[in-house]
Amino acid sequence: MEIKDLLPIGSIVLLSNAKKKLMIFGIKQSNEDADKEYDYIGVPYPEGNIGSEYQYLFNHSDISAIIFRGFEDIEYQNFRSALTDYFAKKNI
Repeated sequence: MEIKDLLPIGSIVLLSNAKKKLMIFGIKQSNEDADKEYDYIGVPYPEGNIGSEYQYLFNHSDISAIIFRGFEDIEYQNFRSALTDYFAKKNI
């Protein structure tokens, strides 16, 4: 997955084999317990963050439908560019 293809926060998605939509509230998240990195963390839509037990880590490949694409502006573009630089250096 290319950083440039990541969905912005606020995006609403449906995962494969899911009935409940999720709203993305973070990108490039780590699960320290499993030492694994994920593309996104999301919460149920429309409820939002109702506790850590309802926060879901998932990858872009798990998404079956993009219901709504979140807000993107120059600040988001700069953030995405900084992420690209960070991960390029990390993989050296």
